[in-house]
Amino acid sequence: MDAQIELRVDGQPRALTVDTRTTLLDALRDRLGVTSPKKGCDHGQCGACTVLLDGRRAVTCLALAVAYDGAEITTADGLADGAELHPMQQSFVEHDGFQCGYCTPGQVCSAVGMLEEVHANHPSHVTKDLIGSIKLDDEEIRERMSGNLCRCGAYVNIVAAVREVAR
Repeated sequence: MDAQIELRVDGQPRALTVDTRTTLLDALRDRLGVTSPKKGCDHGQCGACTVLLDGRRAVTCLALAVAYDGAEITTADGLADGAELHPMQQSFVEHDGFQCGYCTPGQVCSAVGMLEEVHANHPSHVTKDLIGSIKLDDEEIRERMSGNLCRCGAYVNIVAAVREVAR
């Protein structure tokens, strides 16, 4: 069964017809040609497909496209302002927070979403003090970014990139 949906992807309205079983990741990549989110595990375990969905980070390989009709989707490509990189993107470049780069778009989107969660005082599993603002130390960053895997092992540089933007 097909359904017509509209998504706002990186600020642009995009209408398409999808099979109701189509994942948001497949709709973005295969139907709309948006290749920033990557298909890594296709099981919601690696985070390579992470985007900001209505401002919150989400893995798109587990989301059905029809469930997000009318949603605002921001990919790593949509974070930049023209030729000017988003501060998180720039920090990843400066701290060499990638090697092969496959996971990088998901890492960047996750980091941006994670900082919004911290700003809203959403605790994580390792948050020590739930009263007051959250101290974003390396342990807290690692815990909050744990849903995004880097098969190359660039974690030290990823944490440094996130830490710099968090300051």
